[in-house]
Amino acid sequence: MPSDFETQLRAVSLRVTKPRLAVLAALRDHPHVDTDTVIALVRAELPAVSHQAVYDVLRALTDSGLVRRIQPAGATARYESRVRDNHHHVVCRSCGAIADVDCAVGPAPCLTATGDHGFVIDEAEVVYWGICPDCVNTPSANAEGSR
Repeated sequence: MPSDFETQLRAVSLRVTKPRLAVLAALRDHPHVDTDTVIALVRAELPAVSHQAVYDVLRALTDSGLVRRIQPAGATARYESRVRDNHHHVVCRSCGAIADVDCAVGPAPCLTATGDHGFVIDEAEVVYWGICPDCVNTPSANAEGSR
């Protein structure tokens, strides 16, 4: 019986490979991680995998819609496997932690633009900024959060 990951890969006409399965598992277990973290997680399972192989897998999975690449302002790109639901993110100004925020109102795009300029809008991307619970009581976080 094929795994969910195998089914997902085949559904978007991608071959099932060990690096692809390892990347999908890493992103399922560790959402919002950067490329270096994905490489380390995949290498824990597949020590011989190259950096380039992981980059290629991330690109293929992102292009196919199985993975979402996010890049909050001033941060490195991060990846997640939660896709197709138009959720948003909250980012800690101090440590860079990222968490998912569900849409507050209805289905995608869940916000209505005041002017669409003729565009057919199908998604809204919102990033909330603040200080996470782990950083809220540290002096450096309070200084950065007060900007």
